[in-house]
Amino acid sequence: MDVLHDEDVDDSILKDKTVAVIGYGAQGDAQANCLKDSGVNVIIGETEILGGRPNPSWTKAKADGFEVMPVAEAAEKGDIVHILLPDEVQPEVYESQIAPQMKAGKALCFSHGFNICFKRIVPPEDVDVIMAAPKAPGTEERRAYLDGFGVPGLVAVKQNPSGKAREVVLALSKAMHWTKAGILECTFEQETYEDLFGEQCVLCGGLVELMKNGFEVLVEAGYPPEMAYFECVHEMKLIVDLVWEGGIKRMAEVISNTAEYGMWSVGNEIIGPEVKVKMQKALKRVESGEFAAQWVEEYKKGRPFLKASREEIGKHEIETVGEEIRQLFKKQ
Repeated sequence: MDVLHDEDVDDSILKDKTVAVIGYGAQGDAQANCLKDSGVNVIIGETEILGGRPNPSWTKAKADGFEVMPVAEAAEKGDIVHILLPDEVQPEVYESQIAPQMKAGKALCFSHGFNICFKRIVPPEDVDVIMAAPKAPGTEERRAYLDGFGVPGLVAVKQNPSGKAREVVLALSKAMHWTKAGILECTFEQETYEDLFGEQCVLCGGLVELMKNGFEVLVEAGYPPEMAYFECVHEMKLIVDLVWEGGIKRMAEVISNTAEYGMWSVGNEIIGPEVKVKMQKALKRVESGEFAAQWVEEYKKGRPFLKASREEIGKHEIETVGEEIRQLFKKQ
């Protein structure tokens, strides 16, 4: 795949465009501010009152200097409607407030392909459908922009009736400085499937279970929980930082010979072929839409499993000990 940088993109196409960012959460905040600071005309679509109380996101967007308005009004005014709401709530908001405003010539933009891939949102055929997906959390994305650089990103085009959808999504990426780090062109399906797989099997699900099980093995064998936390959680960041900076080979060069020998001789017994088989099954569940269907059903039920899981991990010793350990590293 070719990596695109600043010199590969002309962002002048945004000069007379209004970008309506729908939702002012972590990504909405970061992307809207980066676009605004690059000279793009950005408006915010939000809900003013949420649960009978003033919506903090509406208040913050106002304080940050944006023109803030109800979602339907922003979608009507925007040439590019960039939906940055949580995946699970997007379809309802789209159908009730955004869809009536999507006229020919407009572009509908996302930062994750979930609702397009699984047909929870079906845009009209005369509207461009694009994706600008940063490969970083919103806080890191904004920090990198303010440092004069940017984070990597993925871009995709699903519908292109205007003939200019690719130019628009590339320009958005450049305005947010992603092209300083480099962007890749892909499909909505590629981004969605690999993102869900990575979250479930490696970055979130796999990593949490690896740390938690390692912690439990040490504690159950009689080792102090504080030591177990240092070994299985605290040092995880240090190792990941080494991999991020120089790759696995560089990390292996930095750790001790004893650690490296143990890594190569024992690690593949812990995470062996049977784990890869399970990962392959998880990927198939993502690609088939089975996972998406399960998550949508969970959301409709009020997220009982998700809420119970959050409560359960909060009570785990790895969290209670971790809170004590983390206090040691806070500046007084």
